[in-house]
Amino acid sequence: MSTTPTATPPAAGKGLEGIVAANSGICWIDGDHGVLAYRGIDIHELAQKSTFEETAYLLINGKLPTRQELAQYKKDLGEARYLHPDVTEYMKRTPKDTKPMEVLRTAVSMISSYDPDEDNNSHEANLRKSTRIISRIAMIVAIWDRVRKGKA
Repeated sequence: MSTTPTATPPAAGKGLEGIVAANSGICWIDGDHGVLAYRGIDIHELAQKSTFEETAYLLINGKLPTRQELAQYKKDLGEARYLHPDVTEYMKRTPKDTKPMEVLRTAVSMISSYDPDEDNNSHEANLRKSTRIISRIAMIVAIWDRVRKGKA
């Protein structure tokens, strides 16, 4: 058996402190100073002064919408509020004690199967898909809440 001394391992850092996971033009986080910003706008300002639709538009398009752009985006979101009946049936058949995130994850995976742009990865198709998924996630959450409470 060797008696060669082993080197002391370096002290482990605290969690992911000092580790850059990714660089992003969409989000800026400075945990030391309590900063979270989307596209350069502080999250507190967005929470106070913008709507969900304005913030979604900002994240996707890189800028806040004009009134006309916002009106069109709201219209597009409204027109996308459709779930294939198979998705609703899945939720109706799912045990009511299933965690909401599990239902959401599965339902979101299902809606991709019915997306007309499923195999189209162009920028324009991805914008259409983002609008549909944003609209449909809200529907999935609302429907699951009603289903698990035994409501129509």
